[in-house]
Amino acid sequence: MERKEKKRILVVDDHEDNVELLRARLEARGYEVFGANDGQAALDQVEHVLPDLILLDVMMPKMDGMEVVRRLKANPNLPFIPVIMQTALDSTENKVEGLDAGADDYITKPINFAELEARVNSLLRIKKLQSDLAARESELSDLNDKLRRISLTDGLTDIDNRRSLEDRLHEMWQHSVRLHEPIALIMCDIDKFKSVNDNFGHQAGDAVLKEVAQLLKSEAREIDRVGRYGGEEFLLILPGTVLDAAVTFAERLREKVDAHTFTYTGGTLMRTISCGVAASPHPRVKDQEALLRAADDALYVAKETGRNRVVRFDGAEYNAHTESKGNESSNGETRVKQAAGSGGTSASSGPPSGSKDPAAGRRASA
Repeated sequence: MERKEKKRILVVDDHEDNVELLRARLEARGYEVFGANDGQAALDQVEHVLPDLILLDVMMPKMDGMEVVRRLKANPNLPFIPVIMQTALDSTENKVEGLDAGADDYITKPINFAELEARVNSLLRIKKLQSDLAARESELSDLNDKLRRISLTDGLTDIDNRRSLEDRLHEMWQHSVRLHEPIALIMCDIDKFKSVNDNFGHQAGDAVLKEVAQLLKSEAREIDRVGRYGGEEFLLILPGTVLDAAVTFAERLREKVDAHTFTYTGGTLMRTISCGVAASPHPRVKDQEALLRAADDALYVAKETGRNRVVRFDGAEYNAHTESKGNESSNGETRVKQAAGSGGTSASSGPPSGSKDPAAGRRASA
């Protein structure tokens, strides 16, 4: 049978005889008792032994019991420690002063031990209830944090999901506008991903998605956000980044994926990514939706012009292609993209239910 842990009681009195008398009576009831003969010694003992309850004399030299209890209750690093004030002063004013200072109960000298024991037991029950409640609140807080992380994390790749990306983009866009700082987006899409599922199976497709996510994550700064925007498409949010720097970074990502050998159960394969890059400030990017559309448009051009490349919104390659298609937009809005068939993503890799996917139209031929 597991032994019950003894409750620790600190007895504070400037008369050693009183301390020893209470020690003997309380130890006989199974408590572990510590003593202190002045206020400062009491505060030091609290830090050292962290008692479950304190019996505190009011009338002491140097620092009286009122000041001790005030300091104890004002210390945010201490848990709830019940304090019973003990004094020969029996006036209502003295009791009110002690309770106002933070004491939890009051007993007068000479002490009736049966009464003291009842008060000690009562306060220890209250302490246990408070400790249990605090533990449950902590567990609930941890569970809520875990559920929030799950709600904002893509289950397959363990990076931000679309909901999280949209939340972070809103926050970072507002920050960018407020402080007049640049912000850039990189939209990446795995080239010919449908053929991975068709030729190697969905488990191979899942493996490619996971490894691409980690490759992108490993290259990003701590302040950047990397997430799966939907299917085989990834979005990187780069605060404080101008367009040229974002294009350079996207090229580094493309090269890293191009040189990577993807491993799955049963073999290996190679794949590339295409990237579209957009940034603000830009005369054709008026809000965060326009910024997102601009990056998506640039990605569309990268796919249309051969894949495994980086295209910047409103760059020479982008403009030449859109002019040749007769679809150049004057405000950065996405053209209508039509393609036959449904997207070729892994069975576990679809975008969140009910979300608008700007890339859905191009995936059949990606």
